[in-house]
This record gives sequence, structure tokens and C-alpha cells, in this order.
Amino acid sequence: MEKEKTRVLLAEDDRNLGNILKSYLEAKGYATKLCVNGQEAYDLFSKEQFDFCIVDVMMPVKDGFTLAKEIRLHDRSIPILFLTAKSLEEDKLRGFQAGADDYLTKPFSMEELLLRMEAILRRSGHTVQGGKTFTIGNYSFDYNLQMLRWEGGEQRMTSKENELLRLLCENKNDVLDRSYALNKIWQDDSYFNARSMDVYIAKLRKYLKADDNVELINVHGVGFKLVVKE
Repeated sequence: MEKEKTRVLLAEDDRNLGNILKSYLEAKGYATKLCVNGQEAYDLFSKEQFDFCIVDVMMPVKDGFTLAKEIRLHDRSIPILFLTAKSLEEDKLRGFQAGADDYLTKPFSMEELLLRMEAILRRSGHTVQGGKTFTIGNYSFDYNLQMLRWEGGEQRMTSKENELLRLLCENKNDVLDRSYALNKIWQDDSYFNARSMDVYIAKLRKYLKADDNVELINVHGVGFKLVVKE
């Protein structure tokens, strides 16, 4: 079963930017709630559970510094990333004093925002990028870190192993079509690539042998199935 998505509270008074950020984060697997002022964000934070906060500094009703301080009174560990149009050193210092984990100056790229978030989440021990950590019986598969873990061991995955196991997890207890997987990972379903994929399947089967309730089987003429007995 896939772990629950990382829940993000986004406080941004520019509705256009806020909607763009919300859509982007949701496309990347983050469950995101948008608020357009600091008070609205604080009220929502008080009612619901969140794993990450993105806070614009300059907001009406209640500014980002005040919001961050109030959030910190309730939760001392939740990651907070500030967004600001200012780049003055004193503003950055004030942000960190208010409890920020990082600071991003506008304009910024979506890719930079995502990388900053992932770095903060890794440091804080939260799951990075909702929907990218899978439970496979007694195994935990972290797609972002390319790591398969189980009691007593762990296996760092190659890129191809990582992509293939993710497709199998997304189709758990269902058939993963061979041609689909080849085109998705190798961009070609040639005979040579098919033989290469068989080698990777054998490696994954070896990694997963520590749990008798997990089985990676061939479905003749169709593809593969990751069978996990619940």
C-alpha cells in the first residue's frame, strides 16, 4: 500500500501564483491546501494536519513572520519554507528567527522550490514526495532515494531497477504489461531490451526473497505481476 501523500499548507496572497504553485505541487504528488492570508492559513493549520508549510512573507491580515511564530508554538518540528520578494539580509535573518527552515526569493523556478522542499523533508525525516514511498510486505521502497529496505538489510537500486520496481508497485497484484514497461523505461520494446529487462526482473526477485508473502511472477506472454499477500 502506498503511504499517504505529504500534506502541504500553502499561504500565498497572490492568487495567480498560489494557484500555479498548488497545481504544480499536486501534479508532483503533494496534497496542497491554498490560503490567501496569514489568518486563514493559521485557522486551517489549527484544524487540519500538515507535514510542510510554504509561507509568503508579505500577506494581508497576518504576515508570514507572525504566522510562522504561531505555527511554531503548536508544532516545533514542522518544516517551514518562506517565499518573499525581498532579498535583504535582515529579512532572511528575521525569517530564520521566526522559525523558517529555508528561504526562497521571488522570482524562483518551480524546480528549485521542489528541490528545496525535498531537501528539507529529508533532513527532517519526513517522507519525500508523496506517493513515492511504497510498502511491499515487510519491505519499504523509497523511490526518491532509490532504496529498498527491510528488517536487517537494505539495497540501493540502480536507475533501471528503481523505475521497474516503481511500475510494479503501482500495479501491485495486477499485471504489468511487458511492452508498456519497456517503452516507459527503455523507450523501445526491442528483443534486446526485453532480455535486459528480464535480467533486472531476476535481480528484483532476488532482492524481494526475504519475505515469503512477496512474489514477483512472470505472466506468460503478457508481462509480470508483483504479488503481495496482505
